Formats: sequence, structure tokens, C-alpha cells
Amino acid sequence: MEKILEARDVVISFNLRGQSLTVIRSASLELYKGETLALVGESGCGKSVFTKAFVGMLDRNGRVESGSIQYAGLDLARLTAESDWLKIRGKRIAMVFQDPMTSLNPLKTVGEQIREVITWHHGKGKDAARSEAMEILRRVGIEDTEARYKQYPHEFSGGMRQRVVIACAIACRPEILICDEPTTALDVTIQAQILDLIQSLQHEMGMTVLYITHDLGVVAKVADRVAVMYAGQVIEYGSGREIFKDARHPYTKALLTSLPQLGVKGQPLTAIQGAPPNFFRPIQGDAFTPRNPDAMRIDAVYEPPLFKVSDTHYAKTWLLHEKAAARVDAPIAAFPSSQPDHSVVSRNSTAAEPLVSLRSLSVRYRLGGKDFFAVNDVSFDIYKGETFSLVGESGSGKTTIGRAIMKIAPTHAGDIIFHGKKINRHLDSRATRELRQRVQMIFQDPMASLNERAKVDYIVSEGLYNYHLFQNEEERRSKVKAAMEDVGLLYEFVSRFSHEFSGGQRQRIGIARSLVMEPEFIIADEPISALDVSIRAQIINLLNKLKQDKGLTYLFIAHDLSVVRFISDRIGVIHRGRLVELAESEELFRHPLHPYTLSLMSAAPMPDPDTERGRLFIKYDPASHNYSSDKPGWHEARPGHFVRANIKELEEYQCREH
Repeated sequence: MEKILEARDVVISFNLRGQSLTVIRSASLELYKGETLALVGESGCGKSVFTKAFVGMLDRNGRVESGSIQYAGLDLARLTAESDWLKIRGKRIAMVFQDPMTSLNPLKTVGEQIREVITWHHGKGKDAARSEAMEILRRVGIEDTEARYKQYPHEFSGGMRQRVVIACAIACRPEILICDEPTTALDVTIQAQILDLIQSLQHEMGMTVLYITHDLGVVAKVADRVAVMYAGQVIEYGSGREIFKDARHPYTKALLTSLPQLGVKGQPLTAIQGAPPNFFRPIQGDAFTPRNPDAMRIDAVYEPPLFKVSDTHYAKTWLLHEKAAARVDAPIAAFPSSQPDHSVVSRNSTAAEPLVSLRSLSVRYRLGGKDFFAVNDVSFDIYKGETFSLVGESGSGKTTIGRAIMKIAPTHAGDIIFHGKKINRHLDSRATRELRQRVQMIFQDPMASLNERAKVDYIVSEGLYNYHLFQNEEERRSKVKAAMEDVGLLYEFVSRFSHEFSGGQRQRIGIARSLVMEPEFIIADEPISALDVSIRAQIINLLNKLKQDKGLTYLFIAHDLSVVRFISDRIGVIHRGRLVELAESEELFRHPLHPYTLSLMSAAPMPDPDTERGRLFIKYDPASHNYSSDKPGWHEARPGHFVRANIKELEEYQCREH
């Protein structure tokens, strides 16, 4: 294969708080023409910083201290003039960023933003550039380009905005496309479409693609080769199959074994303990040593070199040294032919008493003079001690249901019943206070939901202050300490601010803030979608442990089906405000009935390259249902398994062979 870019022993430092902080520590990487390379690792490991050096986009405080980045006869590490970078950035090496809204100018139409790229780099006239921009919009799957060209970014959905960002990136037909977490904020169905789009554009234009991601399912689907980063270094690289089936570095193994797909329901996931190293302190030996339960004495003293596993597979670990051969575990077989058993004893719902019940619930908003139903005639029960999950795309109504239960979103029709009492009506102050204490919510973004100007002590205590749930200062501190210990945080952390914590620790603070109120019912709204794989495992284990220890009941809102399967007792699938399917977790995964459920499952990437490469995304078309005369209803298609269908569809679902 022809080598197109080679980064060798790159060292990148930043000036921060009066100190020089080295965040990329002799990292090396090679890119070959036409390949797809995935760069994976936890947040803060240096993935984005490393690759931003390829396009001259380091922060003004950042600099390449040493090493080389060879591309097209140039050493990109030595380029300093912006005029030189403009010949490379966008034109020959382009980048697609994670958040499309911050990548686009909100004051310009999307068409003009693409046209400007073409005009700037190729000097074409306005009319010619406009025609080419419209053709590129069509190429990335945006229909009605005449109208769409004149629209602004806020008029597009998240998936469509990401298509526009990709259109801007490919406008100059670059040789290398760097995709920095391009699908992290998207639903699984939109993610599948974006991944297919990038792959088709790559083949059409002969591009080399570098993915930056922590989603191992995405890696399994798209990557020819995989490079794993930790603490500013590439610590293992090889073909996709070598990394997933024959991982050698302890960190790579730990990432793979922390996946919910390898977990056994009812047992804790394997989680990576501790946190990545602090770059403000010198790192000696193998940076993963403090988190590696199998570390040897040499790991704490000497940094290991890259050892050769095969012609295409290398790993930076002393475990591959000939003198350590006896200590090497068998290579991880991340996804054996027989999947882990997720089966659990079925819940006898008929004998249980519902803690929360929704009866024909509707939530209506008025937009542009028209009524819009965010939730439309939804009914289900949540039983005490269970985890009931709602899954669906953004805008399906999941969060609105959670907010309605919390009395944040007003309801239009139907009933919400908690402990046998209707709560979506006017409650007196005493009843409202009691409800707020017994029902708590964990939010998706732990940084946005925490007061950045307050210390942890006040953040966790806020509910205690508001509801006067302590007699004296000693009792308050005791309750905060107990909540901190429940979520695995040291009490000494109460004197810190939220920005001083990692993402996983911030989410634990949010959970502690809920627990200190001693609730019965917790609504967890996408609590792990913004977290790394290893941190996800810790939070999932924590939620399950708290459920068992404190008898909590959860409404778990998510779009990650692998997590939902592991954590849920029952699952409801919601589409455009309507519940379309409901069943126990394993029943739903083994016998999905509704075509929308099938679409969600086909879109969720499996972190196994052997199966992922051959899977096809099933796109759901709501127009495929013919409800003109045979109207749909809510039916029990199998014992305890309900689906929205008309009579003809119900008969088809029941006749399927499983």
C-alpha cells in the first residue's frame, strides 16, 4: 500500500497556568492511500490534539515541540505560516468535527458556506461554484437542493447539519478526510446513514479517512486498521480484526471487556478503575500502570517499546517481552461465536403493583400556529424495583415523557399516576414538595446540569437546602458524605468545583445530587451517552448497584440499544410520540416485531468486525403502513409483548418464524 502521511515521534505541548504541559508524547502514526484508520481512546488521551496538528489547527498556546509529520514532501510539523497551511487545510486534508452547529456559520445559508469553500480554494466564479455546491448537496443525500441551498443551519436537523459539514469538507476533493467523532451526538439510525455516506464518498473520491472515535461499534464497521491511544501515545495498532480478536495491550483489552455486549445480565460489567494520568505530573514507566491490575514492577519504572505481534500488529507493553512470556494472558476473544447469556427470570407483571402509570398521555405544543403532539396517547406501567427503558430517536418524545412525570412539561390529556395518585393536575405545595423529593432526574450532560460556580458541597446539598431536609449542619454534612460514598466519590471532593472533575466523576456528582433526596423513582435521561466506553461501564454498574441496595426504580431514557439490553427489565420503543412496541428486554431483542424496532436494531453498530461488515441498515418508512381503512391498535402479539399494529399487520407479526 502507498503511504500518504507519516507522523513520527510527535511531541505536542501547551502553555497552561504558567506551565508547559506535554499532551502528545512521542506519538507515531501512518496513513495509507484509500484506507480507513480509526483512532480510539478515552476523552483526554490526545486523539483530537494529535490530528489537529495535521491541519495546523492547534490552539494558539499549543506547539509541536519535536517529531515530524510527512505529507506530500512537506514536514507539516515545521509549517508556521498561515499561507502555507491554506494550501493544505481543506484543499488536501479536510476535517469534519463532532458538533455540526458550532462548525457552521449561523448567519449564512448552508449553500453559501459550501460555495465559499469552492471559490476560495479553486477560484471559480460565483455561478459555477453555486452549481457545484448544489451538486455536492445532492451527493451527500440532501434533497430539494434549490430550497435547501437558501436555508440556514438552524433549519436543518442534526443529521442534515452533519451532512452539510461533510459537504463543506469534500467540496475540494481532499486526499485525506479526518472525521472527529462525526456521529457521537446523533441517533443510531442517523449515525448509520452518516457512516454509509462517508464510506460511499470515500470509494467514489478515493479518499483516505481517519476516524477519531470512542465508539467501538463504529470502529468495527468502518476501520481497516485501528490505532489505540492512551495518555498521548499510540499504544497499540493493527488491523481491525487483530485489535478486536487478538488485543495485546492491557488497556485495549480493558476497553473491549468493558462493553455491555460482553456483560452478563445481573452481574457487574468489567470497568477500568481509576482515571487517566494527570499531564501536570511527570509520567514514569507505562502510563497505564496505576490502572492495570496485572502491572509488573518494570511497568512503574521503564516505558515499554513497541513490540511486534505480526507484520501489521504492534503493541507497547512489557507483557510482550520474552522474559514476561509466562505472564501473558490468552489473547482476548472479544466476541466469541456464542454471545453471553442475557436471559433473566421474567417479571410477573400481573402480580406486581405499578409505581408509575401513564394512561393515554398526550403532550401538545403549538408551533407556527399549528398543534404539534410531542407525546400522543401513550400508556404503560413502571413496576417498583424495575428498570423500564424508553428508546427511540431524538424528537420521539422520550425526554418529554420524563419531563411530564417531573411536572416540567404540561400534559394535554391523559393521566400520570404515582403511588395511586394522579400527579399531572394541580397539586398543593405540600404534595408538590413530596413529589419532588420522591422523584428525581439525572440529566444527559453532566457539565451543563451542574452549577459551574458552585462547589460540590453546595451542588449535592441544594435539594436539602430547598426542602429543609436537615436539622443542623452536622446532619447535612452527614447526608452529603453518605451520598458521595454511595456513588464512589471521596468526601474531600466537596471543596472542588465541577470543572475539576472528569466526565464520569461529574455524572457521579449528578447522581449523588439525586440520591441525597432519598428518592424512590429516578428518571435517567441519556445519562451515559456523552461518556467514554470505560466510564459508561462504571456508571452502569453504579446504577445497578444503587437499584439493588436502595430498591430504586428507574425510567431509563436512551438510544444505545446495547446499554438498554444490559440494564433493562422491560423496554418501550417510541416513534414520533407514539409507543410502537413494548416487551421484556430479552423478548424484545429475540423477537422484534415492529419495523421501526427492526430499524433501530439494524442501525446499532456491534463492536465485532466479523459481523458488522456484513450487516445492512434497514431504513424505516412510516409510509409503508396502510392505515386508510384498517386502523392500528395496541395488541398483545405474544405473551407480555405488545405492538402497535392493525389486524393485518398483527397477523403477519404473529406468523413470523423466529
